[in-house]
Amino acid sequence: MKLTFWGATRQVTGSMYLLELDDEFKILIDCGRNMGREVDYTQPVSNKAFFPFEASQINLVLLTHAHIDHSGNIPMLYREGYEGQVLCTSSTADLTSLLLYDAANLNLKKVKQAEGDSKKKKKKMDRLLIKGDLYLQKDVEDAMSNFVTLQFHRRFRIADNAWVTFIPAGHLLGAAHIIIEVQENGETKSICFSGDIGRKDYPLHIDPSTEIPEVDYLLCETTYGGRLHEDKKTPEEALAEIIQRTCIDIPGRLIIPAFSIGRTQALLYTLNRLYSEKGFTPIKVFSDSPLAYASTKVYQKNIKQLNKQARDFYEENDSLFDFENLQYIQSEKSSKAISNYAEPCIIISASGMISGGRVEQHIAANINNVYCTILLVGYSSEGTLGWRLMNGQKSLKIKDVEYQVLANVEKIDIFSGHGDQQDLVNFVKKQSPKKLKKVFLIHGEEDSMNTFKTLLEDEGYSNIEIPEMGQEYIL
Repeated sequence: MKLTFWGATRQVTGSMYLLELDDEFKILIDCGRNMGREVDYTQPVSNKAFFPFEASQINLVLLTHAHIDHSGNIPMLYREGYEGQVLCTSSTADLTSLLLYDAANLNLKKVKQAEGDSKKKKKKMDRLLIKGDLYLQKDVEDAMSNFVTLQFHRRFRIADNAWVTFIPAGHLLGAAHIIIEVQENGETKSICFSGDIGRKDYPLHIDPSTEIPEVDYLLCETTYGGRLHEDKKTPEEALAEIIQRTCIDIPGRLIIPAFSIGRTQALLYTLNRLYSEKGFTPIKVFSDSPLAYASTKVYQKNIKQLNKQARDFYEENDSLFDFENLQYIQSEKSSKAISNYAEPCIIISASGMISGGRVEQHIAANINNVYCTILLVGYSSEGTLGWRLMNGQKSLKIKDVEYQVLANVEKIDIFSGHGDQQDLVNFVKKQSPKKLKKVFLIHGEEDSMNTFKTLLEDEGYSNIEIPEMGQEYIL
């Protein structure tokens, strides 16, 4: 086999790995968007292919989970000639559909904006622009029609000499570790793609599976490879303390940037528990993301796939997410009107890294408000507005306007869906150092990878690689 790393190498986003079997059967594992890639959509499109490989030559795509940095370029794969299937779990298919259609709508806005800018500059824009780095609704339709769902723990033959098994990863509804077994020259070789590793006792999500078989090769994500989660409180305790200080002790406003899928549901579920079980005073909560609203319905449809605590709560309360004073915001007009709400409130809005989305307008409208608190609840990539706030910058530029940061900025990591350094070590330690031929560290910043590599070496693991973009390995 040959394994080539085409994404999430020495960075967190853009997961994409190409596994080529000795009979030239090609498997692409994840096809994620590089969240840091900026494109000038008013410029002419080059004839260069979108992918560094021939899309039409791929035989199969395996998807670990729905997040856009793992699924976001699948429509482009079909646009460039791929005709095969995408295998994933049923929940992953549902959530991926929502994310990709949402991305297509945003792309359409970019196209229209670029066309408008071109007219203003009296410069003709090539309509073939959308064949560059953008896909639209028809491309998503083509992709989603080829999704095929598999159950967890069901070994499935994908080629004459290859099998795949999806194992619960706990990171997101439907998220999986992917185990591929291949027979070559009378020998069975196995490789595990971690996807993103969840954390134990996370709201709603099941714990990462402890039933990881021993494999020959392991790809392990390292998002939190360099540190431990700081918060030792329960999600209810951590959130209750912050709401008390920011919205009750003073009549303030709490803004929580949160990813629409996974993070928002965890926050709404935790608020529901606070109100129904802890006697917490209901404060107006705005969930401002149509995508989050649609995703919440997917979670409600798949209650049996959630953890026991969530299932028991649903049995007792007949609802996971609906509670007094919760309002889902759909239209842009209603979103902007939140700024006129004068009472204490909580605004949960995407995106989680404050890199686009409606949350930007809420931050811009409140960043000068000393009675406003911006609560960061997860990882932010370097350079995003979330990262700048997390690192204490005193001013921010939002849509070409410079703002002084007068609002309070706080951060907690209890709602991060990623396992921390110890969780990652525990994941690797399911493997025997004697059997494991190689560990590849992926999906993390380079400093985090180096720290985690040293830690694994101290645990007795050798042959640890930190691949570069495009690097190939013969397995």
